[in-house]
Amino acid sequence: MSTTIIRRLLVANRGEIARRIMRTANRMGIATVAVYSDADAQALHVREACSAVALVGNASADTYLRIDKLLAAAQASGADAVHPGYGFLSENADFAQAVLDAGLTWVGPPPAAIRALGNKAAAKQLALAKNVPCLPGYQGIDQSNDRLVAEAVKVGYPLMVKATAGGGGRGMRLVSQASGLLAALDSARSEALSSFGNGELLLERALVNPRHVEVQVFADTLGHCIHLGERDCSVQRRHQKLIEESPSPAVDAALREQMGRCAVELALAAGYVGAGTVEFLVEAPSPPARAAEPALPGRRRSAPLSRARGSATPEVREATSVGAQFYLMEMNTRLQVEHPVTEALTGLDLVEWQLRIAQGESLPLRQEQVTLNGHAIEVRLCAEDDNFSPHAGRVHHFVEPAHARFDHALQSGGEVAPYYDSMLGKLIVHGASRSGTIEKMIAALAGTQVLGLPTNRAFLAACLAHPVFKAGQALIPFLTEHGDAIRQTLQAQQAEVLLPAALGVHFGNGPGAARCLPCPFGKALRLLHGEQVLEITVTETGAGGLEVACGAQQHTATCTRTGDGRMFVTVDGRGSTVRACRATDGRWHVQVGATDVWLMDASFEPAAGAASASRAMELRAPFNGKLLVVKVAAGATVQRGDTLLVIESMKLEHAVCATRDAVVAAVEVAPGQQTATGQVLLRFEA
Repeated sequence: MSTTIIRRLLVANRGEIARRIMRTANRMGIATVAVYSDADAQALHVREACSAVALVGNASADTYLRIDKLLAAAQASGADAVHPGYGFLSENADFAQAVLDAGLTWVGPPPAAIRALGNKAAAKQLALAKNVPCLPGYQGIDQSNDRLVAEAVKVGYPLMVKATAGGGGRGMRLVSQASGLLAALDSARSEALSSFGNGELLLERALVNPRHVEVQVFADTLGHCIHLGERDCSVQRRHQKLIEESPSPAVDAALREQMGRCAVELALAAGYVGAGTVEFLVEAPSPPARAAEPALPGRRRSAPLSRARGSATPEVREATSVGAQFYLMEMNTRLQVEHPVTEALTGLDLVEWQLRIAQGESLPLRQEQVTLNGHAIEVRLCAEDDNFSPHAGRVHHFVEPAHARFDHALQSGGEVAPYYDSMLGKLIVHGASRSGTIEKMIAALAGTQVLGLPTNRAFLAACLAHPVFKAGQALIPFLTEHGDAIRQTLQAQQAEVLLPAALGVHFGNGPGAARCLPCPFGKALRLLHGEQVLEITVTETGAGGLEVACGAQQHTATCTRTGDGRMFVTVDGRGSTVRACRATDGRWHVQVGATDVWLMDASFEPAAGAASASRAMELRAPFNGKLLVVKVAAGATVQRGDTLLVIESMKLEHAVCATRDAVVAAVEVAPGQQTATGQVLLRFEA
């Protein structure tokens, strides 16, 4: 057996995954080399590496997707191996081959395996030859719209349009009827070209209510391949995962064995080496009624995977997978974002496995030696609002939770650039039972503080607390079906904490009410929350006491600084921990307990009705990004729902639509320019 010793590793990636790879490499005594764009010059992954090489530019196409620049960085730094992380060039066979041709060690599967499996169409052909279940569809070389329209008739509706390259939900569109197919083809092709440099598409019959369940596989250079169990990734938005857990609430021992065997056979058929994930759609009947959860005796190890006792999820019966059918989606020929879920369950370091296998070592375990322990959940913390619109900007304050693993690249004062993915990091928790792990994750999210730009922190906690998720019954349409209700819950939570949030803003730059002298004169505050203007009057009564008038209602309150930048605010005897900071766009970001509130000084706003009317005459950018398309001109008549502009932000294309019928008075922007949150894009006639 020939072995190679890796001494200096170039990590061809950025952010949290670069930091995570470097953490393991450093522990193994391997020196690390970071690469960085101009926007990432002060990033944590750059500062934590043993050395770093600049990639001049900002956009991914100019930096992290440039094979020539990455190879030059490896040569300049003396690196003898390259780890691609995930995303960017991690599934690019040409990059893998170029690394090998340069005499370097590639930490990943062979280029031939990437080509065979990284392309969804090719992977389906290989899977069919190995009797791995696949959905009917079209994956031919004729990519003309006429051919795709004709094939769609054969496939039937609803169907999925998918980019054959890449992943992460990009280039995917659900089409419910024939009238929407051409638009979906154009949009998916454009996004695929932008993300992967390959606009080829395939068609696939869509399942209405499936689960997304994936199997982690590992193979060495000696022909051995095993699987490490499954992860349920059904809670998604825009075909991108938000919550991942293992074991799946709907997978028992029999189904796990079937899926694991298919995943291993597919990997072996392609000559696979290293870490990979085989993704399946699981069509299962609705789970039965919940059973009472038995008492669990602390931490214990489960039976080996080959004979594991079902899902290790006591509040959902193991019979949930009876009659289930699974179909191959794709194989991701790289490490997954959600690999820490498997690490938590198995106690293994998957990056260490990758590095050792790249050095020529054999797999350290046989299939029967792999064991699971308890339950694990990961959530993806993203820079986006409740409507999943991405946001860039400065993180003014950051504190990570005390009792969770948090893989991230955040720091107070750091910038979240608009050029890359919106994911800021991921939280991972592990427990003895599924219900206990859910509660542990909700607490971890409540203890996470990221102020300065919107995040989905509270949205994730609300998803985890939803009864459908708690019952283990969340399928892929979960957010489509329950997202609006979750947003309403969040809005109600925000309404309940508006007064302590307003007091946090009022005393945000001062000493707190406890150090203020009594004053008979009240101070009037006008703050804008969404479309609502909050008008209150605060009177300081001394010794930390406050009288707060809000309309006809009177409240007593206190506001005391705790010494760590936070305040403890009570309103009518109910206390909350509050932290407020002023964001880059001028708004106040306030975290009250586990609830986020955004407020703006409305001292100079016109009356509420006039303010709403003024805002209705403008279309403003919902987030930072690059303007790709302007579909209207001055004088154009538009109807509510019409697409007016397309903005690319954080690697995705977003259509900005008319919110009402109107006539365009002026277009204030042009294609190709960067837009900032709140920037006026269009003006409408009165």
